[in-house]
Amino acid sequence: MVNPVVPSSGALTPLGLDAVRLASGFWGDRVALNGEVIIAHCQEWMEKEGWIGNFRGDLPRRGREFSDSEIYKLLEGMAWAGHPALPELASAVAGAQKEDGYLNTRWNDDRYSDLEWGHELYCYGHLIQAGVARLRTHGEDEFTEVVRRAADHVCDRFMHSTQTCGHPVVEMALVELYRATGTERYLEMARRFVERRGTPALDDIPFGRAYFQDDMPVRRAEVFRGHVVRAVYLASGAVDVAVETGDDELLAAIEAQWERTVARRTHLTGGMGSHFIDEAFGEDFELPPDRAYSETCAGIGSIMLAHRLLLATGRVRYADLAERTMYNVLATSPASDGRSFFYANPLRVRVPAPPPEGVNLRADGGLRSPWFTVSCCPNNIARTLASLPAYLATTDQGGVQIHHYASGEIRHGGLLLRVETDYPRSGAVTVRVAEGGGPARLSLRIPNWAHGSTLGQVSPGGVDERVVEPGYAVVERDWRPGDEIRLGLPMAPRWTRPDPRMDALRGCAAVERGPVVYCAESPGDEADLDGIEVGPAAPVEHDAGGTVEVEVEAVRGRPPGGAWPYTTGTRPAAEPGEETRLRLVPYHGWGNRGPATMRVWLPVRD
Repeated sequence: MVNPVVPSSGALTPLGLDAVRLASGFWGDRVALNGEVIIAHCQEWMEKEGWIGNFRGDLPRRGREFSDSEIYKLLEGMAWAGHPALPELASAVAGAQKEDGYLNTRWNDDRYSDLEWGHELYCYGHLIQAGVARLRTHGEDEFTEVVRRAADHVCDRFMHSTQTCGHPVVEMALVELYRATGTERYLEMARRFVERRGTPALDDIPFGRAYFQDDMPVRRAEVFRGHVVRAVYLASGAVDVAVETGDDELLAAIEAQWERTVARRTHLTGGMGSHFIDEAFGEDFELPPDRAYSETCAGIGSIMLAHRLLLATGRVRYADLAERTMYNVLATSPASDGRSFFYANPLRVRVPAPPPEGVNLRADGGLRSPWFTVSCCPNNIARTLASLPAYLATTDQGGVQIHHYASGEIRHGGLLLRVETDYPRSGAVTVRVAEGGGPARLSLRIPNWAHGSTLGQVSPGGVDERVVEPGYAVVERDWRPGDEIRLGLPMAPRWTRPDPRMDALRGCAAVERGPVVYCAESPGDEADLDGIEVGPAAPVEHDAGGTVEVEVEAVRGRPPGGAWPYTTGTRPAAEPGEETRLRLVPYHGWGNRGPATMRVWLPVRD
């Protein structure tokens, strides 16, 4: 199966890139942009920065200690996309491997001397994921042999030690290699890496062992904590191990941690991470909009985890969070031309960031950059968009489930389904049987915000329509070519308010429309967003050249001034404000008009 995740058991089986083809639309256009622009952009910058030259032995070595992993992520994206540049790049990587399978351009002379920060096993993880992608799309070749030798080296070196890596990812990579090859020791190595963490297996650091998720065993944790990307990658690997070993206790532990994390430590966008300094989760309800780190890679890791939990359990809530994160983190990072990216995705930007010149040394800031000193996000986007169709639909013994809506075709068994939609611009989705037929059950996900949705079955006598509520709308029948289902999701913009325990958001509201979060943006010389307060009237949508924008009532006032910003007793009144209409844009599209201030959460007028 041409798929990044192929579990041997679970409630649902993914349909891969050989079964799901996207047409033009929100996701189809981004997948096409990835193949035409983003992959080449990443390769060009890594050649320019010397990261690829490290594999050719160019001196001095350039890039951070983990820069090898970025080439591996790109190779994975190239494999899923069928990109013609893969063989030459893979050959350069192959040339750097040692006879015993060791492969790293940074640590040849002092292997495994810094497992906390050295990222050697992390790099192997991305190498193995690239090899699995090549194996499933092409079959055995020189590159997959390199990957097998590297995985064997990892098993030889670490199977009987007590060590692990400061940055998880090798765990889920080894499980997937086991799934692709049937080699049992890859699964056993992954299981041991998961079970070692928290024993503890790593040295303590100023951030504390929780940064590495090494403060307690995986099974004992109650919530995700520490460095966000590490946390969601480890959880993904734990789910993979649990599924392949039948470890229901481990799976239940990750589910419980996910539930609490989503309920208390996740931003409205689906992004995760509240600390810039350690790229980490905050405490429960610590979700400040202007200090929201919400790294793009963390969002991608969250999608990977939610997808695995969906496959294992079939529970709709995992697809709901994946959709939120796809539209408001994954789609937000790349610019509309595919040549610059957000690393962090805050929900408030107070000062327009100046356009970066060359490589951006900072991960924060409010402007997309063509490249970063740490450029994990562009390459992560490349591999995720290249494999995105494999996340959209699944199957079970009874039929097909469509979890995410995009125009294209889905083939399974004797059925070819054609999906037509411009979602999320509108909530109309048509699923038509183009070829084949027979008895089957077709399930369409109704998002958790879509109360009052309608589902209609087209017949010669008209459309038989019924109201469906969040969950899965199921149609079971004997299908024939031309049969059609029409889904209508309510897309009116809506106000969303935060839990009052989120101190940084108290007194604010945000606007959502369908799965898309909206924001106020003030580019260039437009008025800034300080002093804005919004009224209670329902948001009104407008078509702005194919993009749906939203207007809300607002007052633009000037807060009371003074030499001291605190008062005793009654708060002094602000100066009378000017009533206005505030235009909101999709969060995923902000920043495409140049440096700007931005805010998702808007103060509500008293």
